[in-house]
Amino acid sequence: MNDREMQTIESLHSIIRNAFAELKLPSYPAELYQPISYTLSLGGKRLRPFLLLAATDMFEGNLNEAIHPALAIELFHNFTLLHDDLMDQAPLRRGKETVYKKWNSNIAILAGDTMFALANRQMMLTRVDAIPQLLELLNVTAAEVCEGQQFDMNFETRSDVTLAEYMEMIRLKTAVLLACSLKTGAVIAGASQRDADILYHFGINIGIAFQLMDDLLDLYSQEEKFGKVKGGDILEGKKTFLYLKALELAGSDKEELKLLYQSKDLSKEDKISEVRSHFDRLRTRDATILEIHLYWKAAKDTLNNLSLPEERKTILLSYCEDLMVREI
Repeated sequence: MNDREMQTIESLHSIIRNAFAELKLPSYPAELYQPISYTLSLGGKRLRPFLLLAATDMFEGNLNEAIHPALAIELFHNFTLLHDDLMDQAPLRRGKETVYKKWNSNIAILAGDTMFALANRQMMLTRVDAIPQLLELLNVTAAEVCEGQQFDMNFETRSDVTLAEYMEMIRLKTAVLLACSLKTGAVIAGASQRDADILYHFGINIGIAFQLMDDLLDLYSQEEKFGKVKGGDILEGKKTFLYLKALELAGSDKEELKLLYQSKDLSKEDKISEVRSHFDRLRTRDATILEIHLYWKAAKDTLNNLSLPEERKTILLSYCEDLMVREI
């Protein structure tokens, strides 16, 4: 280490914005590449490429070698969103029409498949000696994300989902890609296997914490700040941490809560209100916040084991902490 000055959060975001601005996609056939360009133009937090670049910078790696893998991770992430929207029949993403809605289902499938292929190509544009490990990591992660999505779909028709099953589903569907992003950055920077694995486990913990926060914000956020309709998970009958924890705490009221959650007879407003009343009585909001804090603490404890000076961890910690304190 030569104690090179670290990037700032804004400078890393600037690198990511520039990389996407410079990403050149073929123009033909337009029916294939226009939906991909459209999907990438919808933006988002770019959390995963940020984590990758932050990890590379922590270990004083060459950010030029990390830019294409950062694009790869975001291409892959957006491919999963494109297919998720089709499977969920979701008409909007980030306030705009989803690809299957704007074009059609076949185009959404093919555009998503192409994004996965492009992701693999982008991942190869880095240090030659790192490519085999990075491609293996990306493709193992891709299979795990698909497993998580399948579990999530399975849960829609099951009434016996356990909290342990739910936590494993969100580990696969959400957390492993954050972990992959961090480990990819560490590998590119030439970090030790031990440190790369530590960052991976940090990513698992923050990924689970972030998803639990999303579960909480779906019902308890200020709607205009979260950008979604409050109580959407309840209306869709999703087995979230809040619901499964409520069942665990409900005792003799368990069957009543199950029937209420599955009800099609109530108005949207009444259903959300009545379910929330159960949650409030059972204090599932407090239980969820406690679980979030436990995973966030586990993440920070994991990061303490990195063989780096504390000051080189500050950007990553600060960025993740900002995401953890979204207003409820």
